[in-house]
Amino acid sequence: MTTVLIVDDQALQRLGFRMLLEAQPDVTVVGEATHGAEAIRMTADLSPDVVLMDVRMPGMDGIEATRRIVETGSRSRVLVLTTFDLDEYAYGALRSGASGFLLKDALPDELVAGIRAVAAGDSVISPGLTRKLIDAFTSHLPGHTPDQERQLARLTEREREVLTAVATGWTNAEIAARLHLAESTVKSHVSNILTKLDARDRVQAVIFAYDVGLVRPA
Repeated sequence: MTTVLIVDDQALQRLGFRMLLEAQPDVTVVGEATHGAEAIRMTADLSPDVVLMDVRMPGMDGIEATRRIVETGSRSRVLVLTTFDLDEYAYGALRSGASGFLLKDALPDELVAGIRAVAAGDSVISPGLTRKLIDAFTSHLPGHTPDQERQLARLTEREREVLTAVATGWTNAEIAARLHLAESTVKSHVSNILTKLDARDRVQAVIFAYDVGLVRPA
């Protein structure tokens, strides 16, 4: 059973999410928070599998709340909801350690699938929207650090190739087909990459790839 904490300052939005999620046989809503500070407290108390996090809220916003939740080492994973006109906020949330983001106008099935994926340890990241984020906010990317150089040096040539493909937005199946590998081999490479980079998930690996220059904005 996947447990979810809903974080949104709008009551009708929370009600809509709750109705959708409670209609799923494998999802349980364990609580609702109306702002970032409350989300942090409830995450610590309830330890949900997934925190469904809005970005713009009064007081502490979703980006800061995400950063603080991740910094505590919580097992809970954060799935941020955003809109196209809030791309910069989504980028900030990914930087803060979110496991992915979806648009608020995503189809119900997409939202549920995203929650399940994040709960299972995967990340939810739309290649098309990710490219928009990277293109729009490449000026925010800092130069890579000595620590990142050392992390990059740990990767084999094949792992760098797979990381580049991941950052380009390819799925495991696409990487397997284009690099002539078994999909299970690709999954193994991705797992090794995350371990060597100390990355929480694929989203953080993508950010790393852009930071160190393996991939450049289109």
